[in-house]
This record gives sequence, structure tokens and C-alpha cells, in this order.
Amino acid sequence: MIEILHTSLAFIVAIALLIAIHEYGHFSMARRLGIKVEKFSIGFGPALFSWRSKDKEVQYIIAAIPLGGYVKMLGENPDEQGEGEQAGLSEQDKARAFNNQPVWKRAAVAVAGPAYNFLFAILAYMVIGWLGQAVLPTIIGHITPASIAEQSGLRVDDRILSIDNRPVHSWQQMEETLKKRVGTSTTLQIARDESTIELNIHLPELDKDPLLMDISDQVLGFNPGLIVRIESIMEGSAAQSGGLQQGDIIKQINGWPVSNMSQLIEQIKTKPGESASLTVQRDHTLLQLQVTPVADQTGQGRLGVKLASQAIHGTEMYRMDLWNGFTYGFSRTWEMTALTLNVFGKMVTSAISPDNLGGPIAIAQLAGKSAEMGLVYFIGFLALISVNLGVLNLLPIPVLDGGMLLYLGLEKVIGKPLSPKVLEITQMLGLILIVGLMAFAFYNDILRLFRG
Repeated sequence: MIEILHTSLAFIVAIALLIAIHEYGHFSMARRLGIKVEKFSIGFGPALFSWRSKDKEVQYIIAAIPLGGYVKMLGENPDEQGEGEQAGLSEQDKARAFNNQPVWKRAAVAVAGPAYNFLFAILAYMVIGWLGQAVLPTIIGHITPASIAEQSGLRVDDRILSIDNRPVHSWQQMEETLKKRVGTSTTLQIARDESTIELNIHLPELDKDPLLMDISDQVLGFNPGLIVRIESIMEGSAAQSGGLQQGDIIKQINGWPVSNMSQLIEQIKTKPGESASLTVQRDHTLLQLQVTPVADQTGQGRLGVKLASQAIHGTEMYRMDLWNGFTYGFSRTWEMTALTLNVFGKMVTSAISPDNLGGPIAIAQLAGKSAEMGLVYFIGFLALISVNLGVLNLLPIPVLDGGMLLYLGLEKVIGKPLSPKVLEITQMLGLILIVGLMAFAFYNDILRLFRG
């Protein structure tokens, strides 16, 4: 129960904060440009608190459902844009109505929301760089026999310093860089014993999208050497029947060393109903256990355990100086923006399955987990979601900010605004599309919960 409350609180704080930042972008730009703002609400539904601005023009609202927000501007909605609806307005209000502004002003208001999300991400990543973060060092802990890594001359305990002269300070950064080098030959600078050497390594073309793969481990055959531990066991599961216990460290499966979590999961899910021999370390004793994975509703094998992993070499604190932290804010935000667009594009073309789309439950779980790990991790989560909000809102879909920019572009081309009827119909279609995507993402979340 405490864990659920913690996750829920982290989720509410994250969503409310990021939506407030987004909507404040629209609000501040509209006010700066002289457009009349009638309401500024954080959340939907009944108002918990409300008050008026000093000039009595804007009603500020804190609403009961903190999963959204809005800025209500005069003349913004299609049903306010007919001649009859604006006939009762004063000349001053007509001059300040959103739909009566020049295209550049309306475009500036539309862009301001996503722009504030990107600005927040830039500042958040700067703070992360300056505060420092615990990172997994680029020290090799395990090399698969006969792998590309072994054939290229890599050894256990090598530390990868740079890839094609680009320094890498963490395993995550190294992995992201390798994904971009798939299909090419690359040069690794290695620290080995007391010397520095260079090795050339070829990353072959892949049938599967690199974004969905662990390139260092699954393609090249090296990893940091992870200890895989059982964190919890489901009641009545295959793991419980086979004698596994919480805290067991899985050392081998069918005689093969277990050096990472994905390797173990792959072995289990592809062989439902087949007995697997597990060597586990319990306290200071090695045990040999036979466990038979049970097929789930998709036909994949499951043990019914929650796994956790820990790197052999632990973590290191990496902190940036003032200038590097400053530039990191911009570069990391750009990288995350490009990655988000790449993922969206590949989902549209089915290069990546839409089943990877996460909804509110997945976001809540990430919020809770990152908050539990500490302030720096939670700030990183906020930055990532803020980038996603910025990108999502710039998609050319009616009801989103990108849809507004599309309307304004068409208005510029044809020389007059689209009719209120066209706006109403297209916004309804856009709303149906967004609600459909949200429902699909929520459906994916539910499936993941049942799969465990």
C-alpha cells in the first residue's frame, strides 16, 4: 500500500508540474502579446481552489483531476469564432480575441507550450550534470566466447574510454553511441592495465531495430558482468514449486553462466514446459535446482519472479564542471528529442511494434521508481517526460499545438482562416485519435501488469 501511495504521489507531482510548465508557456506568451486570457487551469473537473488575477481578467484554477490543464483564451474555440458570437463583444475585446490576431502571434502562442517543455528539459539536464549521477562504468565484466568482442581483442576488465574519439563516461552513454554505429566499423579506445590501446570493431547490420536491442551484449558479446538476484517470488509460481527463494543469485542456467538479466529471461520465455537446470547461490552455498517455466497467455515461459541486477564493478559518481554541464543540457535534450521522433516514426511505419507504447500506468511506475532512486533520477525522469510532451504536442494533429500550427499554415497558404465548421469537425477527429491512442497505451499497460 505504501509503495502504491509513493508511486501515485510521484506520478501526480510529475504530471502536474510538467503540465503546469507547458500551459504556463501558452499563458505567458498570450499575455505578453496582449491576447485576452480568461482561465488558466491546472487539472480538470471541479475546481478545488480558484482566484482572480490583480486585473480581475484571469481566473486561476486548481482542479480535482491533476492529469491535464488548459489555458482558455477569448476567441480560441471554433464556437466562439462566428460573426454572431463576436457581435456582442466590445471593440477592445474583439481586438484582443485570439482568432483576430495575426498568424505570427497565434503561432507564437501555440509554440510556447512545447518550447517551455524543452526549456525545462534543458535546465533539468544541466542540473543533473552539475549535481552528478551514479553511473555504471564502462568496464567489461564478461565476454561471450567466440563473440565479435572476443575476436576483436577485447578482454575482461578493459575500460572503454571513447568510441571514434567521442569520450564515453557511462555504460548507458556507450550503448547509445554503439546503436548509432550499427552497420559500420568503429574504433574503441581502451584502458588496459597501465596502458591505452585502440581496437577496431565491426558492428554488423541487424534484422531487428537497434533501439530494441542491447548492442554491446546481444550483438558484440560483452557486458558489465551483472549479478542477477531474485527480488520476489509469486505465490504458486513455477519458481516457488522449483524451490527458488527470495535473495537467490542465479549463477547458471543449463550449464551456461548467467551474466545479464535479458539472457536469463530469453532462455526462460522461449522454453515453456521444458525443465531448466539452475545453479543458484544462497548465502554462501551453491544449489542445483530444476525449474519448469509455465506458459502465459501469449505462450511464453514464465517463472513468476521479479529479478534485480547489480553490476560486478558497482557504480561511479560522474559530475560535470560548469561549462560541460551547461552544454550537456542542450545536447542531451537534442538527443532525447531525436530519439523520441525516431521512435514515433518507427511506430507509425511498424518498424517498432506499437505494443511498446506506454500509458499512464507505465509512466506512474517509472515516476515511482525514479523518485525512489533519488532526486537526480527523478529530475532525469521529469526531463525525459517533458521532452516527450514537447514532441507529442508538436505533432500535426488537431487539438494539439502542432494541429494549430497546421491550421495557421493552411490559413497562410489560402489567405483566410478555416471556417469554424471545418475547425470543429477536424478537432473532433483529432480528439478521437488522441483518445484512441491513450486507450491503446492504457491497454498495453494492463497487459504488462498481467504478464508480470
